[in-house]
Amino acid sequence: MKSSLVAISAAVVVATLVTGLKDRAALQERFGLGSAGKPAPELMMMGRIKPTDASAGNPEFNAQLVADKIEAITSPSPPAPGAREPDAAAPQPAAPQTVAQPAPVTPPIVSAPPAPQQAAAPAQPAVDESALRYFASRGDKVRLQAEISRLQALYPNWVPPADPLAVPQNGDKQLEAMWQLYSDGRYAELRKAVADRQAADAGWQPPADLLDRLDVAEARARLVNASDLKQYATVVDIAAATPSLLTCSEVDVLWRVAEAFIQTERAQRGQDAYTYILKNCANPAERQATVEKASTLLAYQPMQALLTLERPAPDGSKEFDAIRDNLTRRFMAEGNDDPKLVIAPDYIARLEKLAETGGLASDALLLGWYQLRRNNDADAEKWFRAARAKQDSAAASQGLALALIARKAPEEAEDVMFRWRADSGDATSTYLAATANLMALQPPADLAEDVLHRIATEVIARKYVPTAQQFGWYARSLNQFQTAARWFETALAWKPDDEPSAYGLVITREQLSDRKAVLDLQRAWAGRSSRITNLEDTSSLIPNAVTPPPEKGTLAAQQPAAQPTQNPPTEPLPAERRITLQPGSQVVVRAARPAMETVTVPRGPRQTRGCSTTIDAGQLKPADALSRGWCLMDINRPMEAISAFEAALQSPTRKVREDAAYGQSLAYLRAGLSGNAAVAATKAPQNRQRAAELQVAILADRALSAFDAGRYRETLIYLDQRAQLQQERIDLMVLRGYCYLNLKMYGDATRIFEAAAATGSRDAARGLADVRNVTHPDVND
Repeated sequence: MKSSLVAISAAVVVATLVTGLKDRAALQERFGLGSAGKPAPELMMMGRIKPTDASAGNPEFNAQLVADKIEAITSPSPPAPGAREPDAAAPQPAAPQTVAQPAPVTPPIVSAPPAPQQAAAPAQPAVDESALRYFASRGDKVRLQAEISRLQALYPNWVPPADPLAVPQNGDKQLEAMWQLYSDGRYAELRKAVADRQAADAGWQPPADLLDRLDVAEARARLVNASDLKQYATVVDIAAATPSLLTCSEVDVLWRVAEAFIQTERAQRGQDAYTYILKNCANPAERQATVEKASTLLAYQPMQALLTLERPAPDGSKEFDAIRDNLTRRFMAEGNDDPKLVIAPDYIARLEKLAETGGLASDALLLGWYQLRRNNDADAEKWFRAARAKQDSAAASQGLALALIARKAPEEAEDVMFRWRADSGDATSTYLAATANLMALQPPADLAEDVLHRIATEVIARKYVPTAQQFGWYARSLNQFQTAARWFETALAWKPDDEPSAYGLVITREQLSDRKAVLDLQRAWAGRSSRITNLEDTSSLIPNAVTPPPEKGTLAAQQPAAQPTQNPPTEPLPAERRITLQPGSQVVVRAARPAMETVTVPRGPRQTRGCSTTIDAGQLKPADALSRGWCLMDINRPMEAISAFEAALQSPTRKVREDAAYGQSLAYLRAGLSGNAAVAATKAPQNRQRAAELQVAILADRALSAFDAGRYRETLIYLDQRAQLQQERIDLMVLRGYCYLNLKMYGDATRIFEAAAATGSRDAARGLADVRNVTHPDVND
């Protein structure tokens, strides 16, 4: 059996040698000890890749023989010298165990260009090869390869010896002990040992190779320490001074140098270092770690360049598939930070698949924020809702609230964020933005008392001016002028220079006939707001409402406590609708009153029989009272219809109450009581279409009433509010033109009249003539 093993071993050795003679380059590549005839790429000046002409191989270098000799050293001791050679009959020692192949030689990163290739083979440089002998004699194949790489970096023309074990053995026991200290990493003791021997023997000089290796080892330690302390400039300096550290055998050093370049604002140089690793280093784990580390420091575009260096895996997949999901998440997060960054559709599709199948709320959140930052509100809402379904969190609720605000659904946004309003500064700001947008809705939202109360409580606690101001306008829309004034005053107490709140307060005080307060405000804002200081005296105005509307919760301001972190944007305020108010005109020009705006709503046929007589609608069932109300509207008896609809409002059926509130609003409008119509519309929830129709009609009626009373600025406010909901009709454009004319805003009046006259309106043509009569009386005469 043993003789058979010997014969087989001999056959393997012969076959290997024959193969090596035929294809020496392949053999060298297998053992990683040099690549024959191939130029090795270098990273010049810590960042530029350039080929070198130096040969990395040695035609006489027998890799198998070196490996066998190293194996022999690490195997059990051979027979004593003089013993005869074993034969087939003699007992043989156990076969040596198979050892790992040596690591491949890596092209070094150097800081100087290689010497040009000469026509003739250059002379072998004088190189201290004692370290090769030391590591080979101890079977340390890893350090042997590192030493070969180091010497090739320092001496580009140096060729490794065919047999490191043939290097003359150093008989100096003290020097051997120094090499042992180096091998153990005890560099300080090694320095001391060298110094002690030089002190004892003045003629002794340590090998240059030993000192060089010691310098490199200490440089590595300093570089690692500087990197850990984030002293990145020092890292770059040490690396530049020690090019032998910059090889694939020192990948950790390369990672640290790349990070140092990026942290010192030389991202391209850092990218070059990562590129060097991916082009030249073969260890799969190190390559994957390189991409992961680079993705935390490099931006999206440089990372795409690195990923092009990916190698195919043996099974046909891609090399970095195991980390591609995490890379996708990192890229999407970068896209969330930069709205202008366009992430490749493949990454978006991959994350969408992960969000749908993986069950992680964080994946849906990444998609939601990415779409929200690009104003894709519908897609953002979809993913934020998906994230909340998996895990309701402040981040998911905040994103959903912002998407809802963007599509003008602040009521749901407020409800979504209320639970998380105090989770963080951003969450608080989002909630307050939702409240401001909710209170600014036109037509005003029909809010429950508990919702109004909780919004008011948060606004007061945060001293949030935009929502306080919107509370003022909201109260005005309900003709609660005293409450509106208190909210405007509260907003001004928190922010004395808030001009919109001051304007809201001055027009509210004017409608409350508080002339002294109006004058005080005008003096305070003189030179700062023309629309406040030039406000006309309208102290004779009284609120439009005949019957005071019911209070919608406690809206009185209290002393608040804390200021919000930021003021989110809100929708335009009712009093800021692109109108520049000027002093009133002494020439009063009246416009023909436009026809009353009507609201058309499809309803089924109604019976008029029985509503011609006068009866008490309170004695009827709610459904009968509703029918009677519509009947009275058909025969144009709106005041009686109001009572009938009031009786129908007592119905337990929601649909009946909605129709009754709607009908009563129309009845008040027909009676010319727009204030009461607004109140009636809030007695039961209305769908969005009905609410918009009623608000348009109410605003038009208020504008006409204000114009008839000579309150031209107020007329413009109502017209602007109405224009936000529906395109302005020609007759209302004429009304606007006469408002400008009475306010001596002749340029604006001319522009409006000309636009209306172009449609063939005779009233607009008369308006143009009135403007000319006022501005050029001599020409007209």
